[in-house]
Amino acid sequence: MPSYLGAIGTATPTHRLAQPVIADFMAGALELDAAGRRKLHALYRVSGIGHRHSVLADYGRANGDYDFFPNTPGLEPFPAVSQRMAAYRREALPLALAAAHSTLAQAPGVEAASLTHLITVSCTGMYAPGLDIELVAALGLAASVRRTCVNFMGCYAAVNALRLADGMVRADPAARVLVVSVELCTLHFQKSHDADHLVSNALFGDGAAACLVLGQPLPGPAPSLALRAFHCGLAPEGVRDMAWHIGDFGFEMTLSGYVPALIERGIGQLTTDLLRDLPVRREDIRHFALHPGGRKILEAIEQALGLSKNDNRYAYQVLRDYGNMSSATVLFVLRELLAAAGPTDAGAPVLSCAFGPGLTMEAMLLEICG
Repeated sequence: MPSYLGAIGTATPTHRLAQPVIADFMAGALELDAAGRRKLHALYRVSGIGHRHSVLADYGRANGDYDFFPNTPGLEPFPAVSQRMAAYRREALPLALAAAHSTLAQAPGVEAASLTHLITVSCTGMYAPGLDIELVAALGLAASVRRTCVNFMGCYAAVNALRLADGMVRADPAARVLVVSVELCTLHFQKSHDADHLVSNALFGDGAAACLVLGQPLPGPAPSLALRAFHCGLAPEGVRDMAWHIGDFGFEMTLSGYVPALIERGIGQLTTDLLRDLPVRREDIRHFALHPGGRKILEAIEQALGLSKNDNRYAYQVLRDYGNMSSATVLFVLRELLAAAGPTDAGAPVLSCAFGPGLTMEAMLLEICG
């Protein structure tokens, strides 16, 4: 019997910032001349992003009014990792808690104290005792709840967490698993003119998402998603094109311009491998929940799989409204898909994929239930 994913709750910080506003902040921080500012604003305009959220108000303020960054030309001394991790520890729990509360509010009959497993996901901050233990106390979970932390895997980590949850429920159909992903990507702004950092600064936002994985669909009219199959693929030739390292001044993202081409070359085989032993053909799939790593990545997937922009509409919607929130993003996309699902979609297969360092490509096949 499959496990079932449902009740996807999300949360974002209060600071909602338009792309041009963030571009102005970045241009000032990088001390760009007029030509540099025009190029940077052009990069932000073509990103496909309208707004992003941040736990930091500074991205919407002028130099002189900053709380986190120094009010100096060039933001020197630039915040060190310790300062960024202090902000993560302060901000991660409230955001994760809001997403978890939203999830439980959608699941009548599933009390927090009845949960048997908790999986926390993040690649933008770590501390111990950590977010998992804080959530146990804040949500009123049983002290005996079995905790698993998925850390520092990047944008595909929520798929990995769902695979873990699926295994837990298949081993014990009475298990009740809460998955919570929280990412504070904007803490890791890098003051660099390097192309990788310029692109990263233009894409990433903050957000949290949570969901339940159970041995049966949730009661009531809201649809759930049966977790049917998972597959992981690696493209080792891209090991240097997407990476995530801890530097002296935050976590540094490498995101080269070759990533869309690598994904375009690999996504077809990934889908074939996922479906190899299943009674589902690629042509049977009409619903997609793809991680919007960036506009060019979505376009590369469309080219490889023969998708239209309408097929990919949930990913574009999330990219436009939130940007790339690393691991939490694919759960936002699945939430939009579930919200749009109707009775005629029952039994329809869903292809979902996410990507990250390695270059790792994770895929899962789900089925709309209810």
